[in-house]
Amino acid sequence: MAVAIDQPVDDFQIPATSEKTVSLSQLKGKQVVIYFYPKDSTPGCTTEGQGFRDHYAEFQAANTEVFGVSRDSLKSHENFKAKQGFPFELLSDKDEALCQLFDVIKLKKLYGKEYMGVDRSTFLIDKDGVLRHEWRGVKVPGHVEAVLEQAKALNNG
Repeated sequence: MAVAIDQPVDDFQIPATSEKTVSLSQLKGKQVVIYFYPKDSTPGCTTEGQGFRDHYAEFQAANTEVFGVSRDSLKSHENFKAKQGFPFELLSDKDEALCQLFDVIKLKKLYGKEYMGVDRSTFLIDKDGVLRHEWRGVKVPGHVEAVLEQAKALNNG
């Protein structure tokens, strides 16, 4: 079943950069931002990641961990993370389990061709593992700041 606002998010375990495995249960006590993006090293995804990178200290100050997710391989993620200097881990969802849980696979069109792809989306989970905010069909400009504002409000709430 897909996630819903004000409902607990099912625990998950997923491979991450830095030879880590991330599970929601190990993050209890921290707020979690999970942002889904279509592909490593593409312009919009790079800009979005840089936004989270540039505000990372503020997210940390708001007791919030940040994770980027796409269907790319860990090798691709490691290169993307290193090149952009991301201080957070990227999660590799090759089997689309996390994409399915958060319902972010959508029919997309590019150059007249239809395909199933990741809809740029961000989710804010509170320190108890409950989904509090979601942003779907994200436009990159101003997005990270909006997520940060909600993370700060939730942390202070």
